[in-house]
Amino acid sequence: MTAFVHGHVQGVGFRWWTRSRALELGLRGHATNLRDGRVQVVAEGERGDVDKLLELLREQPSTTRRPGSVETVVEQYSAPRGEEGFIER
Repeated sequence: MTAFVHGHVQGVGFRWWTRSRALELGLRGHATNLRDGRVQVVAEGERGDVDKLLELLREQPSTTRRPGSVETVVEQYSAPRGEEGFIER
């Protein structure tokens, strides 16, 4: 799954928070700042765990003390690429 997160999500610890949640769920992938202010989240793993991460990214208000503010999340699904670990870029 690739999710594009819109809002105030850069410079606030959002990628670190995303990485922590993804690792708790046993997911692989990365969270990357994009030049236009969005964060791209690529997550691979069991579909239920990927869906849980997507739910956490969208949650309003965040019960997990997610940093920043998320306006919208646009996701797309594709075949896994074979990511290893979960990193911040």
